[in-house]
Amino acid sequence: MNKYFKLMSFLLLIIISVPVFAQLEAIPWWLSLEYGKQRFRAGAYGDALLLFEDARRDRRSMYEKMERDLILLLSVNEVRRLGDSLDRVEQYSKERYYTAASAALDELFYRVPKSSLNNSANAALLAIGALKDYPEAEYWIGEVYRIEGELSLALSQFRKAYAMRANFEDRHFNVTLQYKIAAILRTRAEYVEMERTLLYIINEYDTLWINANLAQENILASERLPYAQASSSFERTAMTRTLENDGINRFLELYRYNNSTVEQAHRILGLYHVNLGHSSAGQHLMFAFLIQNTIIIEEIRQRQYNYAFTGLQALMQEVNKSSVLLSYINEVEYFKTAYYLAASLYRGGKTAIARNLWEFLALQPQAGQWQSRAVSQLRNPQTEPITENF
Repeated sequence: MNKYFKLMSFLLLIIISVPVFAQLEAIPWWLSLEYGKQRFRAGAYGDALLLFEDARRDRRSMYEKMERDLILLLSVNEVRRLGDSLDRVEQYSKERYYTAASAALDELFYRVPKSSLNNSANAALLAIGALKDYPEAEYWIGEVYRIEGELSLALSQFRKAYAMRANFEDRHFNVTLQYKIAAILRTRAEYVEMERTLLYIINEYDTLWINANLAQENILASERLPYAQASSSFERTAMTRTLENDGINRFLELYRYNNSTVEQAHRILGLYHVNLGHSSAGQHLMFAFLIQNTIIIEEIRQRQYNYAFTGLQALMQEVNKSSVLLSYINEVEYFKTAYYLAASLYRGGKTAIARNLWEFLALQPQAGQWQSRAVSQLRNPQTEPITENF
Protein backbone atom coordinates (compact mmCIF):
# COMPACT_ATOMS: atom_id res chain seq x y z
CA MET A 1 0.00 0.00 0.00
CA ASN A 2 2.85 2.39 0.87
CA LYS A 3 4.47 1.63 -2.49
CA TYR A 4 1.15 2.40 -4.20
CA PHE A 5 0.87 5.78 -2.48
CA LYS A 6 4.50 6.58 -3.27
CA LEU A 7 3.92 5.73 -6.95
CA MET A 8 0.77 7.85 -7.11
CA SER A 9 2.51 10.74 -5.38
CA PHE A 10 5.37 10.55 -7.91
CA LEU A 11 2.93 10.49 -10.84
CA LEU A 12 1.02 13.43 -9.38
CA LEU A 13 4.26 15.42 -9.03
CA ILE A 14 5.04 14.77 -12.69
CA ILE A 15 1.54 15.85 -13.74
CA ILE A 16 1.81 19.05 -11.74
CA SER A 17 5.31 19.77 -13.03
CA VAL A 18 4.50 19.34 -16.73
CA PRO A 19 2.65 22.67 -17.10
CA VAL A 20 5.45 24.41 -15.22
CA PHE A 21 8.14 23.04 -17.53
CA ALA A 22 5.97 23.79 -20.54
CA GLN A 23 5.53 27.33 -19.31
CA LEU A 24 9.27 27.75 -18.86
CA GLU A 25 9.90 26.49 -22.39
CA ALA A 26 7.33 28.94 -23.73
CA ILE A 27 9.08 32.00 -22.31
CA PRO A 28 10.04 34.22 -25.27
CA TRP A 29 13.60 35.40 -25.62
CA TRP A 30 12.81 39.00 -24.75
CA LEU A 31 11.12 37.93 -21.52
CA SER A 32 14.11 35.77 -20.58
CA LEU A 33 16.23 38.91 -20.93
CA GLU A 34 13.92 40.86 -18.61
CA TYR A 35 13.91 38.06 -16.03
CA GLY A 36 17.69 38.01 -16.29
CA LYS A 37 17.87 41.73 -15.55
CA GLN A 38 15.71 41.21 -12.47
CA ARG A 39 17.97 38.45 -11.20
CA PHE A 40 21.06 40.54 -11.98
CA ARG A 41 19.72 43.49 -9.98
CA ALA A 42 18.93 41.13 -7.11
CA GLY A 43 22.57 39.98 -7.08
CA ALA A 44 21.81 36.47 -8.39
CA TYR A 45 24.44 36.67 -11.10
CA GLY A 46 24.60 32.95 -11.88
CA ASP A 47 20.84 32.79 -12.50
CA ALA A 48 21.03 35.98 -14.51
CA LEU A 49 23.80 34.61 -16.72
CA LEU A 50 21.75 31.49 -17.53
CA LEU A 51 18.73 33.60 -18.45
CA PHE A 52 20.79 35.90 -20.66
CA GLU A 53 22.29 32.89 -22.42
CA ASP A 54 18.78 31.44 -22.84
CA ALA A 55 17.63 34.71 -24.37
CA ARG A 56 20.54 34.73 -26.82
CA ARG A 57 20.04 31.09 -27.78
CA ASP A 58 16.27 31.30 -28.13
CA ARG A 59 16.33 34.42 -30.25
CA ARG A 60 18.93 32.90 -32.56
CA SER A 61 16.94 29.69 -32.79
CA MET A 62 13.73 31.55 -33.64
CA TYR A 63 15.26 33.65 -36.41
CA GLU A 64 17.20 30.69 -37.80
CA LYS A 65 13.89 28.86 -38.20
CA MET A 66 12.31 31.89 -39.85
CA GLU A 67 15.30 32.18 -42.16
CA ARG A 68 14.85 28.53 -43.17
CA ASP A 69 11.12 29.04 -43.71
CA LEU A 70 11.80 31.98 -45.99
CA ILE A 71 14.48 30.07 -47.89
CA LEU A 72 12.02 27.22 -48.45
CA LEU A 73 9.49 29.67 -49.87
CA LEU A 74 12.05 31.33 -52.12
CA SER A 75 13.16 27.91 -53.37
CA VAL A 76 9.72 27.09 -54.79
CA ASN A 77 9.89 27.14 -58.59
CA GLU A 78 6.86 29.38 -58.96
CA VAL A 79 8.31 31.84 -56.48
CA ARG A 80 11.67 31.86 -58.22
CA ARG A 81 9.89 32.89 -61.41
CA LEU A 82 8.50 35.91 -59.58
CA GLY A 83 11.99 37.41 -59.45
CA ASP A 84 13.25 39.51 -56.54
CA SER A 85 9.97 41.35 -55.93
CA LEU A 86 9.27 41.21 -52.20
CA ASP A 87 5.66 42.32 -52.67
CA ARG A 88 4.92 39.49 -55.08
CA VAL A 89 6.68 36.94 -52.87
CA GLU A 90 4.69 38.13 -49.86
CA GLN A 91 1.43 37.96 -51.78
CA TYR A 92 2.21 34.46 -53.04
CA SER A 93 3.03 33.32 -49.51
CA LYS A 94 -0.34 34.48 -48.20
CA GLU A 95 -2.40 33.23 -51.12
CA ARG A 96 -0.83 29.77 -51.05
CA TYR A 97 -0.92 29.54 -47.25
CA TYR A 98 2.80 29.37 -46.58
CA THR A 99 1.97 30.37 -43.02
CA ALA A 100 5.47 29.91 -41.59
CA ALA A 101 7.06 32.10 -44.26
CA SER A 102 4.27 34.69 -43.91
CA ALA A 103 4.86 34.77 -40.15
CA ALA A 104 8.58 35.25 -40.79
CA LEU A 105 7.89 38.21 -43.06
CA ASP A 106 5.47 39.73 -40.57
CA GLU A 107 8.10 39.45 -37.84
CA LEU A 108 10.71 40.98 -40.14
CA PHE A 109 8.49 43.95 -40.99
CA TYR A 110 7.84 44.47 -37.29
CA ARG A 111 11.58 44.72 -36.63
CA VAL A 112 12.73 46.36 -39.85
CA PRO A 113 10.84 48.99 -41.88
CA LYS A 114 9.63 47.30 -45.05
CA SER A 115 10.46 50.43 -47.02
CA SER A 116 14.16 49.98 -46.16
CA LEU A 117 14.26 46.66 -48.05
CA ASN A 118 13.68 48.26 -51.47
CA ASN A 119 11.09 45.63 -52.37
CA SER A 120 13.84 43.01 -52.52
CA ALA A 121 13.19 39.43 -51.40
CA ASN A 122 16.93 38.81 -51.14
CA ALA A 123 17.30 41.88 -48.93
CA ALA A 124 14.51 40.52 -46.73
CA LEU A 125 16.33 37.20 -46.41
CA LEU A 126 19.56 38.94 -45.43
CA ALA A 127 17.73 41.17 -42.95
CA ILE A 128 16.01 38.29 -41.18
CA GLY A 129 19.33 36.49 -40.95
CA ALA A 130 20.91 39.56 -39.35
CA LEU A 131 18.21 39.57 -36.66
CA LYS A 132 19.71 36.40 -35.19
CA ASP A 133 22.22 38.62 -33.37
CA TYR A 134 21.04 39.83 -29.96
CA PRO A 135 23.36 42.62 -28.76
CA GLU A 136 21.33 43.31 -25.60
CA ALA A 137 21.89 39.73 -24.42
CA GLU A 138 25.59 39.92 -25.29
CA TYR A 139 25.85 43.15 -23.32
CA TRP A 140 24.15 41.74 -20.22
CA ILE A 141 26.33 38.64 -20.33
CA GLY A 142 29.25 41.06 -20.33
CA GLU A 143 27.77 42.87 -17.34
CA VAL A 144 27.75 39.63 -15.36
CA TYR A 145 31.40 39.05 -16.22
CA ARG A 146 32.24 42.66 -15.33
CA ILE A 147 30.56 42.56 -11.94
CA GLU A 148 32.34 39.29 -11.17
CA GLY A 149 35.71 40.78 -12.07
CA GLU A 150 36.22 38.90 -15.34
CA LEU A 151 37.21 42.03 -17.21
CA SER A 152 38.72 40.31 -20.26
CA LEU A 153 35.50 38.35 -20.82
CA ALA A 154 33.40 41.44 -20.17
CA LEU A 155 35.42 43.48 -22.66
CA SER A 156 35.05 40.75 -25.28
CA GLN A 157 31.29 40.65 -24.74
CA PHE A 158 30.92 44.43 -24.91
CA ARG A 159 32.88 44.54 -28.16
CA LYS A 160 30.77 41.70 -29.51
CA ALA A 161 27.61 43.61 -28.60
CA TYR A 162 28.96 46.76 -30.23
CA ALA A 163 29.68 44.87 -33.44
CA MET A 164 25.97 43.95 -33.46
CA ARG A 165 24.85 47.51 -32.66
CA ALA A 166 22.58 47.74 -35.71
CA ASN A 167 20.14 45.50 -33.81
CA PHE A 168 19.96 47.62 -30.67
CA GLU A 169 16.40 48.69 -30.02
CA ASP A 170 17.72 51.82 -28.30
CA ARG A 171 20.15 53.42 -30.74
CA HIS A 172 21.51 55.72 -28.03
CA PHE A 173 22.79 52.67 -26.14
CA ASN A 174 25.75 52.61 -28.51
CA VAL A 175 27.30 55.46 -26.53
CA THR A 176 26.68 53.77 -23.18
CA LEU A 177 28.38 50.65 -24.49
CA GLN A 178 31.40 52.59 -25.70
CA TYR A 179 31.74 54.22 -22.29
CA LYS A 180 31.59 50.76 -20.69
CA ILE A 181 34.40 49.62 -22.97
CA ALA A 182 36.45 52.73 -22.17
CA ALA A 183 35.95 52.19 -18.42
CA ILE A 184 37.32 48.64 -18.60
CA LEU A 185 40.26 49.80 -20.69
CA ARG A 186 40.96 52.48 -18.10
CA THR A 187 40.86 49.93 -15.28
CA ARG A 188 43.23 47.68 -17.21
CA ALA A 189 45.55 50.65 -17.87
CA GLU A 190 45.13 50.19 -21.63
CA TYR A 191 45.17 53.95 -22.09
CA VAL A 192 45.88 54.10 -25.81
CA GLU A 193 42.77 52.05 -26.58
CA MET A 194 40.81 53.99 -23.99
CA GLU A 195 41.81 57.27 -25.62
CA ARG A 196 40.90 55.95 -29.06
CA THR A 197 37.45 54.88 -27.81
CA LEU A 198 36.72 58.22 -26.16
CA LEU A 199 37.91 60.18 -29.18
CA TYR A 200 35.59 58.07 -31.32
CA ILE A 201 32.66 59.12 -29.11
CA ILE A 202 33.63 62.77 -29.50
CA ASN A 203 34.09 62.45 -33.25
CA GLU A 204 30.70 60.79 -33.56
CA TYR A 205 28.64 63.02 -31.28
CA ASP A 206 30.41 66.37 -30.92
CA THR A 207 30.25 68.27 -34.19
CA LEU A 208 31.49 71.40 -32.45
CA TRP A 209 34.74 69.71 -31.53
CA ILE A 210 35.20 68.15 -34.94
CA ASN A 211 34.59 71.35 -36.87
CA ALA A 212 36.38 73.50 -34.30
CA ASN A 213 33.45 75.89 -34.65
CA LEU A 214 30.62 76.67 -32.30
CA ALA A 215 27.49 76.87 -34.41
CA GLN A 216 24.84 79.22 -33.17
CA GLU A 217 22.21 76.53 -32.84
CA ASN A 218 24.47 74.66 -30.42
CA ILE A 219 25.67 77.64 -28.39
CA LEU A 220 23.16 79.50 -26.32
CA ALA A 221 24.97 82.63 -25.22
CA SER A 222 23.62 85.08 -22.66
CA GLU A 223 20.82 87.12 -24.21
CA ARG A 224 22.09 90.20 -22.44
CA LEU A 225 25.35 90.36 -24.36
CA PRO A 226 25.52 92.14 -27.73
CA TYR A 227 28.77 90.31 -28.49
CA ALA A 228 27.02 86.98 -28.21
CA GLN A 229 24.28 88.11 -30.58
CA ALA A 230 26.67 89.59 -33.11
CA SER A 231 28.07 86.35 -34.48
CA SER A 232 26.51 83.14 -35.74
CA SER A 233 29.49 81.00 -34.76
CA PHE A 234 32.49 81.00 -32.45
CA GLU A 235 35.70 79.14 -33.09
CA ARG A 236 37.14 76.94 -30.39
CA THR A 237 40.16 79.19 -30.29
CA ALA A 238 37.89 82.13 -29.45
CA MET A 239 36.47 80.17 -26.52
CA THR A 240 39.94 79.36 -25.28
CA ARG A 241 41.02 82.98 -25.65
CA THR A 242 38.02 84.16 -23.63
CA LEU A 243 38.75 81.70 -20.85
CA GLU A 244 42.47 82.46 -20.75
CA ASN A 245 42.15 86.24 -20.99
CA ASP A 246 38.87 87.05 -19.23
CA GLY A 247 38.51 84.23 -16.70
CA ILE A 248 36.03 81.49 -15.93
CA ASN A 249 33.09 83.69 -14.94
CA ARG A 250 33.18 85.74 -18.13
CA PHE A 251 33.60 82.53 -20.12
CA LEU A 252 30.48 81.01 -18.54
CA GLU A 253 28.53 84.23 -19.07
CA LEU A 254 29.22 84.09 -22.78
CA TYR A 255 28.89 80.42 -23.65
CA ARG A 256 26.44 77.57 -23.21
CA TYR A 257 26.79 74.07 -24.61
CA ASN A 258 24.37 71.30 -23.67
CA ASN A 259 25.83 68.07 -24.99
CA SER A 260 25.75 65.63 -22.11
CA THR A 261 26.61 62.75 -24.44
CA VAL A 262 30.23 63.85 -24.77
CA GLU A 263 30.80 65.44 -21.34
CA GLN A 264 32.32 62.29 -19.87
CA ALA A 265 34.56 61.69 -22.88
CA HIS A 266 35.97 65.23 -22.69
CA ARG A 267 36.37 65.00 -18.92
CA ILE A 268 38.24 61.68 -18.90
CA LEU A 269 40.45 62.66 -21.83
CA GLY A 270 41.19 65.98 -20.14
CA LEU A 271 42.19 64.29 -16.89
CA TYR A 272 44.29 61.76 -18.79
CA HIS A 273 46.07 64.45 -20.80
CA VAL A 274 46.72 66.54 -17.68
CA ASN A 275 48.55 63.57 -16.20
CA LEU A 276 50.63 63.36 -19.36
CA GLY A 277 51.27 67.09 -19.48
CA HIS A 278 49.58 67.46 -22.88
CA SER A 279 48.35 70.88 -23.94
CA SER A 280 45.11 69.35 -25.27
CA ALA A 281 44.02 68.73 -21.66
CA GLY A 282 42.84 72.31 -21.28
CA GLN A 283 40.41 72.26 -24.20
CA HIS A 284 38.90 68.92 -23.24
CA LEU A 285 38.41 70.09 -19.66
CA MET A 286 37.07 73.42 -20.88
CA PHE A 287 34.41 71.62 -22.92
CA ALA A 288 33.57 69.28 -20.03
CA PHE A 289 33.26 72.15 -17.52
CA LEU A 290 31.18 74.20 -19.95
CA ILE A 291 28.77 71.32 -20.49
CA GLN A 292 28.50 70.65 -16.75
CA ASN A 293 27.70 74.28 -15.98
CA THR A 294 25.27 74.57 -18.88
CA ILE A 295 23.29 71.61 -17.54
CA ILE A 296 23.33 73.09 -14.02
CA ILE A 297 22.18 76.51 -15.22
CA GLU A 298 19.40 75.05 -17.35
CA GLU A 299 18.18 72.97 -14.41
CA ILE A 300 18.08 76.07 -12.21
CA ARG A 301 16.17 77.93 -14.90
CA GLN A 302 13.52 75.23 -14.82
CA ARG A 303 12.69 76.54 -11.34
CA GLN A 304 13.71 80.18 -11.79
CA TYR A 305 12.86 81.29 -15.32
CA ASN A 306 14.61 84.65 -14.86
CA TYR A 307 17.83 83.21 -13.41
CA ALA A 308 21.01 84.75 -14.80
CA PHE A 309 24.51 83.42 -14.21
CA THR A 310 26.63 85.95 -12.30
CA GLY A 311 29.53 83.79 -11.13
CA LEU A 312 30.52 80.36 -9.90
CA GLN A 313 30.20 81.26 -6.23
CA ALA A 314 26.57 82.38 -6.67
CA LEU A 315 25.90 79.33 -8.83
CA MET A 316 27.07 77.02 -6.05
CA GLN A 317 24.64 78.64 -3.65
CA GLU A 318 21.84 77.54 -5.96
CA VAL A 319 23.34 74.07 -6.40
CA ASN A 320 23.41 73.58 -2.63
CA LYS A 321 19.63 74.07 -2.53
CA SER A 322 18.99 71.13 -4.87
CA SER A 323 19.58 67.45 -4.07
CA VAL A 324 19.35 66.73 -7.81
CA LEU A 325 22.17 69.14 -8.63
CA LEU A 326 24.27 67.99 -5.69
CA SER A 327 23.97 64.46 -7.02
CA TYR A 328 24.84 65.65 -10.53
CA ILE A 329 28.03 67.50 -9.55
CA ASN A 330 29.18 64.41 -7.71
CA GLU A 331 28.41 62.20 -10.72
CA VAL A 332 30.40 64.36 -13.16
CA GLU A 333 33.31 65.06 -10.79
CA TYR A 334 32.58 68.77 -10.99
CA PHE A 335 35.18 69.97 -8.49
CA LYS A 336 37.85 67.64 -9.81
CA THR A 337 37.20 68.95 -13.32
CA ALA A 338 37.52 72.53 -12.09
CA TYR A 339 40.73 71.77 -10.22
CA TYR A 340 42.46 70.16 -13.21
CA LEU A 341 41.17 72.81 -15.59
CA ALA A 342 42.97 75.30 -13.34
CA ALA A 343 46.03 73.03 -13.35
CA SER A 344 46.10 72.96 -17.16
CA LEU A 345 45.75 76.75 -17.27
CA TYR A 346 48.61 77.11 -14.80
CA ARG A 347 50.80 74.79 -16.88
CA GLY A 348 50.04 76.98 -19.89
CA GLY A 349 51.19 80.10 -18.08
CA LYS A 350 47.72 81.48 -17.30
CA THR A 351 48.42 81.74 -13.60
CA ALA A 352 45.91 84.48 -12.75
CA ILE A 353 43.00 82.58 -14.34
CA ALA A 354 44.13 79.36 -12.64
CA ARG A 355 44.14 81.17 -9.32
CA ASN A 356 40.56 82.33 -9.90
CA LEU A 357 39.40 78.74 -10.19
CA TRP A 358 41.44 77.63 -7.18
CA GLU A 359 40.00 80.53 -5.18
CA PHE A 360 36.52 79.35 -6.07
CA LEU A 361 37.34 75.80 -4.97
CA ALA A 362 38.95 76.99 -1.75
CA LEU A 363 35.53 78.36 -0.70
CA GLN A 364 33.72 75.04 -1.31
CA PRO A 365 33.92 72.78 1.77
CA GLN A 366 31.86 70.14 -0.05
CA ALA A 367 34.67 69.84 -2.60
CA GLY A 368 36.67 67.69 -0.16
CA GLN A 369 40.21 67.01 -1.31
CA TRP A 370 39.81 69.46 -4.22
CA GLN A 371 39.23 72.26 -1.73
CA SER A 372 42.33 71.35 0.28
CA ARG A 373 44.43 70.92 -2.85
CA ALA A 374 43.23 74.27 -4.16
CA VAL A 375 44.19 75.90 -0.86
CA SER A 376 47.65 74.35 -1.15
CA GLN A 377 48.01 75.67 -4.70
CA LEU A 378 47.07 79.17 -3.59
CA ARG A 379 49.76 79.04 -0.90
CA ASN A 380 52.41 77.45 -3.07
CA PRO A 381 51.37 77.13 -6.72
CA GLN A 382 53.12 74.46 -8.74
CA THR A 383 52.67 72.40 -11.87
CA GLU A 384 50.93 69.07 -11.44
CA PRO A 385 53.44 66.21 -11.79
CA ILE A 386 53.40 64.08 -14.92
CA THR A 387 52.56 60.49 -14.06
CA GLU A 388 52.29 57.20 -15.92
CA ASN A 389 49.23 56.09 -14.00
CA PHE A 390 45.77 57.52 -14.56
